Amino acid sequence: MTQTDIALLLADAADEVEIGIAPVQAVIRGGRRRKARRWAVAAATALALAGSTGVTLAFAGLPGEHADRVTPTAPRPLSAEARHVYDPQQTELSRGAEHGKEWRVWVQVWGAPRDTREADLQFAAMRRMGLRPEVDKAADLVGKTSYFSMRSYGDDDLPLMVMDDTARRIDRFSGTDLQAVAVSFEEVSATAPERLVVGHVAKSAREVTCRWKDGSSTVARPAGPAPAAHDGTSLIRPVAGYPGGNWFVCVGPEGATYKDAEVTK
Repeated sequence: MTQTDIALLLADAADEVEIGIAPVQAVIRGGRRRKARRWAVAAATALALAGSTGVTLAFAGLPGEHADRVTPTAPRPLSAEARHVYDPQQTELSRGAEHGKEWRVWVQVWGAPRDTREADLQFAAMRRMGLRPEVDKAADLVGKTSYFSMRSYGDDDLPLMVMDDTARRIDRFSGTDLQAVAVSFEEVSATAPERLVVGHVAKSAREVTCRWKDGSSTVARPAGPAPAAHDGTSLIRPVAGYPGGNWFVCVGPEGATYKDAEVTK
């Protein structure tokens, strides 16, 4: 039998004994004994839990004490896989058919490596996909996010790079900020009409108007996160992992050539 058990038995036995005739003193003694029992029970419980779990627990409600607050555990750093360092996030912007051949436009966003080991592995993964980031060596990728927008047409083995960048900080567009590039559906040449416009705008942009040299225009509006339609729709779409804004695609009519683009709403 432990000392705690003995103390509890003695306290219980003492409760049954009335000493003296002064009721006030008896009440005081009884109150002190009950307080001592509460201390003993709390201490015994704490020792039992600490011994069984190997951890220190804080109890609320102990006489004369305040409950200790448990410090929250710091979250573990995300792995390279969770940050999309080796396998990028990819969003399809639009797709359609031109002269019997299917075309697609999509954007890849690669997470920033945290050290040279992650940078080396990311650089190798990019090279396997035929991508060449805007750096001199793999180590220059550390701390930088990379994105690539590409267009495929027909059975092209290597997609056409439309826009790309590798930067420590991706600029966030606002207001009517716009950046765009126009390319042709067919093989790039000096005479090929540039009817496919790809670019990015602020997340607040609700309408982009692309104008063509023949005087016509095409309007792109938000499409939300729904998968790209197969009809070559001009649209504005968010891109997974890209913090700078939304992306848009404009498709011009047959024979048209790109003139300019503007955020009109």
